[in-house]
Amino acid sequence: MALDGIKARMQQLRVEADASSTKVEELTAKVKTLEQENLAKEQEITSLTHKNQVAEGQLEDLHGRHDDLKKQLDQAGGHGTQNEALQRRLQILEEEAEEADKNLRETNDKYGPSPPDISGSNINLNNRLRQTDVKAGHYERKVQALESARDQWEEKYEEMSKKYAQVKKELEDFQLEIGNI
Repeated sequence: MALDGIKARMQQLRVEADASSTKVEELTAKVKTLEQENLAKEQEITSLTHKNQVAEGQLEDLHGRHDDLKKQLDQAGGHGTQNEALQRRLQILEEEAEEADKNLRETNDKYGPSPPDISGSNINLNNRLRQTDVKAGHYERKVQALESARDQWEEKYEEMSKKYAQVKKELEDFQLEIGNI
């Protein structure tokens, strides 16, 4: 009987060993899957970081162009041809700002919340994306201010054109009166 007890115990140990072996294989496969997912997330973070750097570069370019346009607008002083050139440049700036904003929003929408194992680095990335969003909003407001200033200059230009036409007509009338005397 003791022999039967030992055989039963050995059989039980074999079953436990097989179960443990199966569990180890499952856990090993799960670890590999998680490592692959982690690698994919790291590559995604690298890609997002690059996109963020590109977006920041575009915003810096837009800021430089904005400053240039503002200086040119200040120097314009109501000249028609300069005003038209500024309008064209402002339109280009608006289109580029909209494109940068669109790219930023697509990036934010596409890469929403992050998994918990890499959230620390994503928090930094999300903060940078939020800062970029704030900067884009700031520059949109500046563009609106420039448009307002441009509209004021256009009104002044039209007003001066009317005054010029009026003074020219008065001069012609005065010349006719002198010619008749």
